[in-house]
Amino acid sequence: MKKTNATRLLDAAKIPYETAPYDEGADESVAIAAAKSVGAAPETVFKTLVATGEKTGAAVFCLPADATLNRKAAAKALGEKRVALLPPKDLLATTGYVRGGCSPLGMKRALPTFVDASALDREEVYLNAGAKGLLMKLDPKRLAEVIEVEFLSLT
Repeated sequence: MKKTNATRLLDAAKIPYETAPYDEGADESVAIAAAKSVGAAPETVFKTLVATGEKTGAAVFCLPADATLNRKAAAKALGEKRVALLPPKDLLATTGYVRGGCSPLGMKRALPTFVDASALDREEVYLNAGAKGLLMKLDPKRLAEVIEVEFLSLT
């Protein structure tokens, strides 16, 4: 099994998880393609988006593959008037991850992290494991044991 910064953090915290390789689709979002590839419902596969505010800088938002980020909710979470998605060219320098391989765990530096509250309705969700083509399935409630995370409505 391929180890990433995200899976190393889970291993160190002794949090159980499973990895699942996926194929990226060419005609749809990576998260939807990942859900189809692993045979999971899109609402159980959470994509990782990075957005920035004028005062607060970058923050991480995880939401179901089939949902759209409510930018007003994201801005409110950060105490900002508005947020903008981080340009893909800035993703590696900001997070240490490339587009399509961005995990909320194991980033270059800790960023404020928000996960859609719908994750709490599930025993397990899929998140990117920190590499293109690799998901990890885990109990979303255990995320707070590894990173600071706030669950709120983001869609």
